Parts: sequence; C-alpha cells; structure tokens
Amino acid sequence: MNRLPKIFLILSLPLFVLDQITKWWVVFKFHEPLSSDFHTPDPPVEMIEGFLWWWRIHNQGAAFGMGNGTTWAPIVFLFVLITALAIITIFWRKGAFANAPAKLAAALLVAGVCGNLTDRLLQGFWLEQHENKTFMTRLSKGYVVDFIRVKLPGYEKVSPRSGGFFPTFNVADSCISIAAVLLFVSAFRPENNKKEE
Repeated sequence: MNRLPKIFLILSLPLFVLDQITKWWVVFKFHEPLSSDFHTPDPPVEMIEGFLWWWRIHNQGAAFGMGNGTTWAPIVFLFVLITALAIITIFWRKGAFANAPAKLAAALLVAGVCGNLTDRLLQGFWLEQHENKTFMTRLSKGYVVDFIRVKLPGYEKVSPRSGGFFPTFNVADSCISIAAVLLFVSAFRPENNKKEE
C-alpha cells in the first residue's frame, strides 16, 4: 500500500517530464511577456497551417486566464493544486479509482496537477523583470506556461471575440481534460453498479 502504484511511474511520470520539457523549451524560445501583458511580444510559430501554433502565454489564474493580473490568483491557485493532489491521494487510498478508466484518470490528473504546480512554484523565479525582488514577491509572480494555440472551425460562433482560437493550453491541461472525460465515463461503468450493490 505504501509503494507507488506502477501506473503513476508508467504514465504520470513520462507525461510530467514531457510537460516540463515543452514548457521550458517555450520559456527559452520566446521572450517573456511584458509586465502589462500576458503573452510574448514574439509572433506565434505556425506548426500546421491555419490550425496549430506555438506561442508563450502566462496564466496566473484559472482556465481562460481568469484571475490574470490579480495579487491573489497565483497564491490561491497554488494552494488549489496542492489541495487537489491531497484529495487524489486520499481517494486513491480509499479505492475510489476502482476501474481502468478511473485509474487512468487518476494518473493523468497527477501528471497534469504536478505539471502546473511545478510551474507555479518555479516559473516566477525566472522572470527577468522580477529578478531583484524578494522571495515572496517572485513566488507570487508564479504562473503556468501555456503554449499550444489552435484554431477550431466554428469556434468563433461559440466565442465571438476569440477569432476562432481556442484558449491557449499545455500538456498538463490536456492531461486534466482527458482525465475529466475518463472520470465521467468511469461513473457509468457496469462494475461500479455491481460493487455498490
């Protein structure tokens, strides 16, 4: 019970490493955003014509950049991620992730949460504009590195101001989103009902 389950070593660890490698590549590839903005002054790099770009955006808040520029968001969401890890651990030990989709979801959640938590803990210390500030100030400037920019057909109808661009995200965000779908699927698995009976 004390040993780390294999699924976290086989799935969570490689995804966490991939997430961090891609984010650090972005940090070194693009200039950091100006203090008044949250995206790099560099133009996006087009990878797939009309569909996929690499870019650098700082997200201090939650999804869709909510909370960006506030003093509370970096600290609050740092503790939200720590709390999420604790909850996942508790639920795993209680056997809540019983079936295969739920176990996959737990592993993906751990990878995603750890990836974004690492950003919030470390990235603020690499910002040149805050290099002479205090430890707590630089910690409070923590952010998540978002860099995957996609243009989805018809998305401008859902969000007219988007121009068809889905909110910029990263590997960790993808893990968390897939985990949410898997948790939804696992709730309707037949064996869940049998175990409850």
